[in-house]
Amino acid sequence: MASPVHTPSEFTNPPNYSFPHQRLAPILRDPSKTPIVLVACGSFSPVTYLHLRMFEMAKDYVRQNTDFEIVGGYLSPVSDMYKKPGLLSAYHRVNMCTLASEESATWLMVDPWEAFQSYQRTAVVLDHFDHEINTILGGVRTEDGEQRNVHVMLLAGSDLISTMSEPGVWSYADLDHILGRYGTFIVERAGSGMDQATDSLARWRQNIYLISQLIQNDVSSTKVRLFLRRGLSVRYLLPTAVVDYIENNDLYLEEGAPGPSSIAQEKDREPGPSTPKKPSQFRS
Repeated sequence: MASPVHTPSEFTNPPNYSFPHQRLAPILRDPSKTPIVLVACGSFSPVTYLHLRMFEMAKDYVRQNTDFEIVGGYLSPVSDMYKKPGLLSAYHRVNMCTLASEESATWLMVDPWEAFQSYQRTAVVLDHFDHEINTILGGVRTEDGEQRNVHVMLLAGSDLISTMSEPGVWSYADLDHILGRYGTFIVERAGSGMDQATDSLARWRQNIYLISQLIQNDVSSTKVRLFLRRGLSVRYLLPTAVVDYIENNDLYLEEGAPGPSSIAQEKDREPGPSTPKKPSQFRS
C-alpha cells in the first residue's frame, strides 16, 4: 500500500507563489480515458532539448499504448539547497525553463514551487501537484460536466530509475509513495539500462512505463556545461532562447560559478532555511 498523501498544512509556499495552470486543459477530450499530468523533477542546469523531447516521447507512448490522456506537463526545477555541482541559481534555471517551455509544446509549464524554497523530496513535490490540481483547481471535467481527478505521474530518465534500484539511495517509503501512488514514465537514456534497473522494482512494475528512444539522443546538461566552459557552441543542443539567455548573462563560464546578474539577484532574495542533510535520493 502506498504511503499517505501529505496534507495542505505540510506544504510551504515560496513568497508570492501561485500555481501555474494557464496551459492545463480543463476539459477531458475522451471520457473513456484517465486524465494525467506529467511532472519532470530535475536540476535543468541548463534545460536541454532532451528534457523537452522526453515530454514528446511520453505523449507518443501514452497515445499509442495506454488509456491515459495528457492534460498538462510540468518542469519542476530542484531547489538551490540540493547543492549539486554545476547547479546554477534557481532564479536562472526557472527563467531558462520558462523560456524553453514557452517556445515548445502548448501544454508544457514550469512550476517554481520546488525551486524557491528548501529541498523537497520528490514524493512531497508530487503531493503538491496532486493538491494544487485536484483539491484547489478541482481536477478536470468531461464535455458533459462530470468532474474527474487528474492522476499525477513522474517523468524521468532511465538514469533516475537506476538509482531507485540501488539500496540506500532512496527510502522505501518514498519509493512506495512515488511508484505505488503515482507511477512513472521512464525514458531510455544512453548508457543507462532499463531492464536490469526495473527488476528490483518489480513490486511496482504495473506503474512503471518504459519508453525507448527510437532516435538516440545523449545530450546532457553536464556536457553542455563542459562545452560552455571550453568556449564551444551549444546552439541546436538547447532552445535558441535559452542559448541567448546563457550568453547574455555570462552563465556557466566556470563550473558552479554564478554569472554577475545571479549574484545581484541572490542579494535580493530572502535567505532560505539552513542547508538540509544530504538528500536520500538522486536528481538528474
